[in-house]
Amino acid sequence: MDPATAAMGSLLPKLFELLHGEYKLQKGVKKDVQFLEREMRSIDAALRKVAMVPRDKLDDNSKIWANDVRELAYEMEDVVERFMVGVQGFEPAANPDGFKGFVKKVASLFTKGKARHQIADAIKGIKDQVQQVADRRDRYKIDDVEATLLAASTMVDPLDPRLMVQFKDQRELVGIEGPRDELIKRLAGEDGCVSRQQLKILSIFGFGGLGKTTLARAVYDKIQAEFVCKAFVSVGQKPNLKNVLVGILLRIDKASCHNVTLLDEVLLIEKLRELLTNKRYLIIIDDIWDMSSWDIIKCVFTDSKCGSRVITTTRIFEVAKEAGDIYKQEPLSPGRSKELFCMRLSIGKSKSPYHESVKISEKILQKCGGIPLAIITIASLLASKPVTDWPGVYDSIGFGNEDNKEVDTTRKILLYSYYDLPYYPRLCLLHLGIYPEDYEIKKDTLIWKWVAEGYVREEPGKGLFEVGERYFNMLIDRSMIQAVERPYHSIIYACRVHDLVLDMIHFLSEDESFVTASNSNMTSPRTTSRRLAINNEIIEQDGSVANMSMKQVRLYSATMCHFSTLPVLSNFKALRVLALEDCTFMGSERSVKPEDSPYHLNYLGRLIHLRYLGFSDRLVGFSLPGISMPLILEVPEEIGDLRFLQVLDLGRTGIKQLPQTVGRLTQLKCLRFGGSSMEVLDCTNLTSLEELQLHLVSPDFLKRLAKLKELRKFSLHFEEEHGNMLFKDLMGHVANLQKLQVIMVTCRHRPYPQPWSDYTGSVTLGHLRHLTVNGLLPGLPVWINSSCLPNLCHLYMELTAMKSQDMEILGRFSELITLTVLLYDYMAFPNAMEEGAFPKLRYLELKNFNQPRFVLGAMSSLECFRIIIGLEGTNGWDFHSLVNLPRLEKVDAEILGNTTMGINEDELQAHESLKQAHASLKHAVEIHPNHPALKVRTCY
Repeated sequence: MDPATAAMGSLLPKLFELLHGEYKLQKGVKKDVQFLEREMRSIDAALRKVAMVPRDKLDDNSKIWANDVRELAYEMEDVVERFMVGVQGFEPAANPDGFKGFVKKVASLFTKGKARHQIADAIKGIKDQVQQVADRRDRYKIDDVEATLLAASTMVDPLDPRLMVQFKDQRELVGIEGPRDELIKRLAGEDGCVSRQQLKILSIFGFGGLGKTTLARAVYDKIQAEFVCKAFVSVGQKPNLKNVLVGILLRIDKASCHNVTLLDEVLLIEKLRELLTNKRYLIIIDDIWDMSSWDIIKCVFTDSKCGSRVITTTRIFEVAKEAGDIYKQEPLSPGRSKELFCMRLSIGKSKSPYHESVKISEKILQKCGGIPLAIITIASLLASKPVTDWPGVYDSIGFGNEDNKEVDTTRKILLYSYYDLPYYPRLCLLHLGIYPEDYEIKKDTLIWKWVAEGYVREEPGKGLFEVGERYFNMLIDRSMIQAVERPYHSIIYACRVHDLVLDMIHFLSEDESFVTASNSNMTSPRTTSRRLAINNEIIEQDGSVANMSMKQVRLYSATMCHFSTLPVLSNFKALRVLALEDCTFMGSERSVKPEDSPYHLNYLGRLIHLRYLGFSDRLVGFSLPGISMPLILEVPEEIGDLRFLQVLDLGRTGIKQLPQTVGRLTQLKCLRFGGSSMEVLDCTNLTSLEELQLHLVSPDFLKRLAKLKELRKFSLHFEEEHGNMLFKDLMGHVANLQKLQVIMVTCRHRPYPQPWSDYTGSVTLGHLRHLTVNGLLPGLPVWINSSCLPNLCHLYMELTAMKSQDMEILGRFSELITLTVLLYDYMAFPNAMEEGAFPKLRYLELKNFNQPRFVLGAMSSLECFRIIIGLEGTNGWDFHSLVNLPRLEKVDAEILGNTTMGINEDELQAHESLKQAHASLKHAVEIHPNHPALKVRTCY
């Protein structure tokens, strides 16, 4: 019942604003609105009780009632917003002059009068519907739903969803070594089934949740270096086989992917066979569900007697048998299950160690049946609860039924975890159903969509993004989504959804008519859905999706689609979110003028309910063979009429300039624009902005920037010739923006850049976590210290030089996780580093530092050290002090020469300094207790 609750959560503030705002409602209308607000608040209270009960435990009357409330709330919100726009959205300019101004004023009065008349009629009809809903609530005894909640002790999920278990890194894998090594032996031909040079296909078979994909990935990572061509692709339950073939092609030979979208399956197979002939290849085909898909995919594989290997994963035995040699994946042993359970509890920071709850833990593990996803899901849930609550969790999941199979148990665990979430994060999880399988979902973009959909609840003193970020982290902690993190940076920039969790989302969404997800296999998408997600499709002007009714659609999302034309915006009457991600526009040579382009945003101003307009990630069109160009070229002036717009993401489009009317979007919270000029934008009224990303800003713009007090993040790009003074001015202005958490300043460097002028005043930003200055500073700014920036976690700087005490200053940042310092000139590594310095630093990158020495007790958490230096700076290197870094896992060195030509290994050996540096690094990692991985690159 969460979608219905969300609809009410969005409506009630609108009714309050309608009553208490300056809308001059007619006396009778105001009385009716007061009645509606009282009734809807009462209905909302009952609806929240219903939302606490799993849907499969509700009677049919309660379900129907909740669905009707949801649709009624949607209708009421549309009516209220149309009225607000009619009254306020078309105000004439202040003090209009002349006859033209008089006409505009009269037209505005007529518009307002018409809007007030329309809402009066609409309210009368809605009032009758609300009364009927209230009467049915009493008749069906909806308020007695608590009894149903107390009686609900088990959950049944009739679906058989997919699973793809992926772990963050090798350290979290439990019991993988034995199966991995056995598979490698079988692939090597040591079982005697085939010769070592013959093509061998092996299929990993097992039911969902056992870790088939994890095992295949472990084998792939271990042996991929032995093969010339390699690819790892997923198929899924309803595959687009053309995309699968394109995925293999992209991973094998990106250079061959010119105009690949124009090829059909037959041509793709022929091209792949040509590329793989006489080559040794390793290809993983993950998650095959049917024979017909495999029959097509296997046509790709040629046997040139080069020792090629193919691995498939499937939960269908017939598919595994058809594919080749079968390896049956077994559940984890009790010992391994316990190990994984304890590891996950530790990650979750449980206050109750495993040994304090042995009996109940063993019962839970016994019923998990060795399924990794079941174990980590329930462990993540228990980690946030005291041990005394564990038996109640065990009973609520329904573990008491001894006849339950392992797969059913996993479903119950997932559903229990879902219903254990607060209802706003539940909605955020359901929203993930708009994305395709195995898709990497960008964190910031996702959270802004949640905000636009109304799934993020306002909290005093916090921005909406900050609250949404807490929901995001909650879903990670509950193992409902999987974090995608930059290695060693502790920066989670994206997430993925386990296939089993995604199936649960689809099941719940279908049951509550939350999202209709269309794909290439769906010939007639349901037209009554409020949210339409289109993935991996070719959208043509005469296609079924392009021509379906959009009247009720509140969200239109397209991911990895190919468009011949944009949807007609005038068809949308209730649209809140319009999002195109990673899409391709198929244009023509004549479609270069904005007015002629099929991608012109005509009628954009009619989308009066719009909260989110986003064209993010790769968004290009083909105009000439071999040349890609963006085809959305212009934003119409009418965008200023979208008074509810909160997010405008135009980061990677062909739009060169924004119209001045963007400055009227007073509710805008996120603006991303990568165009060539921002000279005309007046951001004075954009006081709600929390995130700002712009290119080529002007000094006047920086002055206005200081007025945006809600800014949490900004990213600005300067031209080199203007960067000198702009940076100094910028830092003087941002000192007053106390909510800033992220500052990123970049510029285009010339070969011999001039140092920027530094700001010498005080910049105290207590919430700043990320600072990137990609422009040459004369030295460490005085305001970069732990007193001014106490919570700084990530720091990137380019400096002409450093003083010896500067490293000591940086070492006092107690929260610093990553540090990158790129010097323009060579200097000795500062030795002024105290014991205990850099306590949380995990990643360190230095350029042009000679003779780095590490003090025992400093940088105790460092895991990755990267150094960039020229050959002339390698004399006298001694890396023995690396042994003082107890957690070091990786050393990456890049040695730069003074030519642009590559040279072979024999010639490199002639450089004694290089040999000395390489030998010193090699010796240092050999004597280090961790034996960190070493990678040395030379660039000439």
